[in-house]
Amino acid sequence: MAYQPVRQPRLADVLTERIEAMILEGSLKPGQRLPPERELAEQFGVSRPSLREAIQKLSARGLLISRQGGGTFVSEALTSGYSDPILEMLSRHGEFHLDLLEFRDAMEGISAYYAALRSTPTDRALLIKRFEELDACFQGKDPVREAKADAAFHLAIAEAAHNVLLLLLHTIRGIFHLLERSIVDNLAHLFENPESRPKLMAQHRALLDAILEGRAEDARDRAHEHLVYVEEGLLELARAETRAQRALRRAQAMPATRREAAS
Repeated sequence: MAYQPVRQPRLADVLTERIEAMILEGSLKPGQRLPPERELAEQFGVSRPSLREAIQKLSARGLLISRQGGGTFVSEALTSGYSDPILEMLSRHGEFHLDLLEFRDAMEGISAYYAALRSTPTDRALLIKRFEELDACFQGKDPVREAKADAAFHLAIAEAAHNVLLLLLHTIRGIFHLLERSIVDNLAHLFENPESRPKLMAQHRALLDAILEGRAEDARDRAHEHLVYVEEGLLELARAETRAQRALRRAQAMPATRREAAS
């Protein structure tokens, strides 16, 4: 019986796969500049010709872009190419924010569960940092900054889950930017109730603690509890707005009704 000879993989191919994996897991992000060629070759422990060949392969696949005299970058098209008109429409229509909350409930519960099981010391340090940043700006002075910090905290949880698909669902197709816009609107409404801000921070703290302590099921429950609170708060505000509009219409209609009765 004849056997096919075992061939060693080419170093450039191995390096190509390594860089692709780093892009998938988020270690290299769209728009990020790679280190200079000499430094990158030393980091990977390969020759510069092998590195150049890997970069050429990745550039041909549309993953990297080399700029004359400017270095090599991860292609920004990896995210911008997914920002389709439907997401733009969703961001402009507040009635769909509840749909986004339902989506987040499903995805972030799973993220929190696996983050509690799989997070590394580096992940946990980043989670603590993101929480502290959120706590520092949760003072009602800048809703947009609060929303960005809130979204960054939840994205750090997705990263700590170490599931590439979960991370992609939080970042591709513009969902992360849609999430930021949604949180801005949600906070603007929820903060009409002065009790909302400390309640939200307590929920974020409980979620963080569950992940740091490895309590996977509790982390999933805390994520669900947080998003249900936001959803119920928005629904109650919507009902209050409906009642206010109904009362206004009645008040506006009363003079006409009285004139009809007098005639």
